[in-house]
Amino acid sequence: MAAAVRTGGAGSTGSRLLRGERDCFTALEQKFAAFKGTERSLYFSSGYLANLAVLTTFPEAGDTIFSDELNHASLIDGVRLSRAQRIVFPHLCPDTVPAGAFLVTESVFSMDGDIAPLEPYKRLGAALIVDEAHALGLYGDRGQGLAGGDDVFVSVNPAGKALGVAGAFVAGPAWAIEYLEQRARPFIFSTAAPPAIAAALDASLDVIAAEPERRERVRLLASYLRERLREAGIPIPAGDSPIVPVILGGNQRAVAVAAALQQAGFDVRAIRPPTVPQGSARLRISVNAGLSEEILDRFVGHLLEQACAASS
Repeated sequence: MAAAVRTGGAGSTGSRLLRGERDCFTALEQKFAAFKGTERSLYFSSGYLANLAVLTTFPEAGDTIFSDELNHASLIDGVRLSRAQRIVFPHLCPDTVPAGAFLVTESVFSMDGDIAPLEPYKRLGAALIVDEAHALGLYGDRGQGLAGGDDVFVSVNPAGKALGVAGAFVAGPAWAIEYLEQRARPFIFSTAAPPAIAAALDASLDVIAAEPERRERVRLLASYLRERLREAGIPIPAGDSPIVPVILGGNQRAVAVAAALQQAGFDVRAIRPPTVPQGSARLRISVNAGLSEEILDRFVGHLLEQACAASS
């Protein structure tokens, strides 16, 4: 990325449809589409913009959008800004969705770390829109996520998590990406990302392809932490997602436990309403490949101690 700044400059000077277009963006979009197994992809400078673009461009007046109640705020806002009818369904449990409707979900949910039942959703006959923020780079045989190829209508693939950079790719059939490029206001009227971002993302895709042991290590550590927490009597949902929610209930308790863990050297944050539902304030633990079993063991010990202290 540093080398790209020296050759391509720090800024893009305008929107992609004007002076902001660069060959590096087109090449990166082609590379990502091949990685994802789709015909095309389109890069946005943030995941929020990508979700707003998809949900305010494809669904129209007379359409219906079914949205999971725990979807990310960017999906919720996109649904609200759409001209389509909106139906929010209970988490992971949609009502019968008619063919032709839009179904919007995350693949790995950002606060609970659970995984949407994408295969049953596909069989509903709806146009499936999937946010892959927490699956991209970790799931799939190549790290391409859980919603690849022609399995879904389009997927939104934020690049600020496992890819470690910024922005997001919308991936799907060529006609849909062309339509998005010509009609999506968040794309048309946004200044393009700095060209050096493309170089960084190109390198990220190379790392994911060349070093699969990184994602395997993350999921192994996540499973290890979940098992250790259950052994300590802390209720944790099953799975191997690196997002591990420790539900503490009250806001003050969650803040107190997080502060004590930070003092002990653990980078932990309390998540409270309105980010999560009332009464479900929590620690949102995010496991990464740089941790070790020994660090996780120490974390569980400190967490158990602080959780007991905060409830006494």
